[in-house]
Amino acid sequence: MSALDRASVFGDKREETIAFHHADTRAEVISLYESFRQSLFRYARSFGLYDSDCEEIIQETFLALYRHLLARKRRDHFRAWLFRVARNFLLKRLAEDRTEVDLAWAANALDPGMDPEQRLVEAQLHARLKAVLLALPEQDRECLVLRSEGFRYRDIARIQGRSLGAIAATLKRSLAKISEVYER
Repeated sequence: MSALDRASVFGDKREETIAFHHADTRAEVISLYESFRQSLFRYARSFGLYDSDCEEIIQETFLALYRHLLARKRRDHFRAWLFRVARNFLLKRLAEDRTEVDLAWAANALDPGMDPEQRLVEAQLHARLKAVLLALPEQDRECLVLRSEGFRYRDIARIQGRSLGAIAATLKRSLAKISEVYER
């Protein structure tokens, strides 16, 4: 017998309220999952994890969200909160199992309609860009990924636990290095 059924049978308003709260929370988490799963997956993938590990991180993140909401904690800045929690899980996973960084998230498929010379130029540009990205510190790459997901500087600072000025300087420096690749 579910909590809602028990509440109806025994007339326990407290248990009925809890059951409705759980159902509302579950629906809210499902809605947020549908909204943010793809961007969280891309973010997790940017840390160089395999797809299955990324999925586990996302599950842990939304389980944490469910518990957070059930505890009736703050309900603002969900997007930044989700990325911050995912980041914590990602850093923990990386510390446990240090894998080689895979920048598949940064790879662009070459257009099959290009002629061989254009494909060669694009492949060389991609290789130089990948080298620059790999040379960036992990925190700088993470800033770029978060910015590409549409986060504002303030949100990136919140997620990474850094100052707004540090984020601005990091992004300016990283984008300048990437610009150098395109200028050559």
